[in-house]
Amino acid sequence: MPSQSSEGAEHDVIVIGGGPAGASAAGLLARQGIDVLLLEREKFPRYHIGESLITGCVGVLDELGIRERVENHGFIKKYGGSLVWGQDGRWTFTFVEGKPEFPHAYNVRRADFDALVLTRARELGAKVVEEAIVKEAIVEDDRVVGVRYHLRGGEEVESRAKLVVDASGQARVLGRSLTEVDWHEDLRNVAVWSYFQNGESLTGDEAGNIFIEHVPGGWFWYIPISDGTHSVGFVTAVEDATASGLELPKLFAAKIGESTHIKRMLESASQVSAFRSARDWSYACDRLTGPGWMLIGDAAAFVDPLFSTGVTLAMLSASAVAKAIPAVLDAPDLEASIFERYEKSYREFLGNIISFVRYFYNAGLDRAAYYEYAQALVDPGKLFFPRKDFVTLISGLNQLHPIFELELEGSGTPTG
Repeated sequence: MPSQSSEGAEHDVIVIGGGPAGASAAGLLARQGIDVLLLEREKFPRYHIGESLITGCVGVLDELGIRERVENHGFIKKYGGSLVWGQDGRWTFTFVEGKPEFPHAYNVRRADFDALVLTRARELGAKVVEEAIVKEAIVEDDRVVGVRYHLRGGEEVESRAKLVVDASGQARVLGRSLTEVDWHEDLRNVAVWSYFQNGESLTGDEAGNIFIEHVPGGWFWYIPISDGTHSVGFVTAVEDATASGLELPKLFAAKIGESTHIKRMLESASQVSAFRSARDWSYACDRLTGPGWMLIGDAAAFVDPLFSTGVTLAMLSASAVAKAIPAVLDAPDLEASIFERYEKSYREFLGNIISFVRYFYNAGLDRAAYYEYAQALVDPGKLFFPRKDFVTLISGLNQLHPIFELELEGSGTPTG
């Protein structure tokens, strides 16, 4: 029989996953007095890729009350991006062009950043259980009413809740059994990366920027982390990687040789970690909500890493959940309509980003074409300059149609 420990009692909300999505959602909900149980598979700190953040997440750091901590942690401040892409050679953009109140984001060691956010969730009152492996949802009359999980060591626990939020990343703990996945076949990529010390750093106004260089058959990222360390990765189509006949580390080295800037920047660098690889195959679940459950972050959808949207999308969806769930708890009969608004808003954001990524992968265009396409997506009325629309789109800070705009009145009734 499952254990009925303190974690096994009835909760308002269970959150599966303690990454930026789950920890942000749990913390923001607990801050409102909601009883939240967060179940995390690993013991923090734990490694995770995705070091380059964009400014769309900064507002959520403010909501959590940890922006100052992140600012003072020693993370590299990132003021924009530097690219070798398209017909114009090397060019840059700055976040301040999109929204002056958010002039910079951060390049982070995800183990440190994620642990900081999870710690804040605990401080705000969320019950956090690490090394808890969720096995399955408890479903009664087609409604998710809780989960069964194992603590490392074997104890089985059954916990129930009014709502369950899946923030388990690409594991998609709930999504695998409750939804189908729409894979984006044209964005079926693979990434291989490692860490290097004593590589050349960008200077002046570009200091802290992510550097992206397009090469035949793919592109490189070059991200300053700290202590002279850079994360360097190569992204290519799976079919191109297979056709090369090379193992991924050898393909990485071959493509370094085809680069212009990355090759020079790594001339005096030393590799300080083993290569890692991951499938960067974009997808979206066909349902993001259902009776008693919601998906957020990578559990809902994964977007190509070209514009570093992952953590921001995770934290913005967490912020939206933290607005929607209290309204659902106050007025359960409005659950379906509130969930519908959440899903519509989420898909609009995903649609814009994926459409722009697909367009941007045509590396034969000039900057003006990229700016104008961004404007067509987010500012068809042309209220701003195309370059500004480009920056707001890739920053996750679209001013005309705020992402996850879930304005809710006192009774929980969606407005707008």
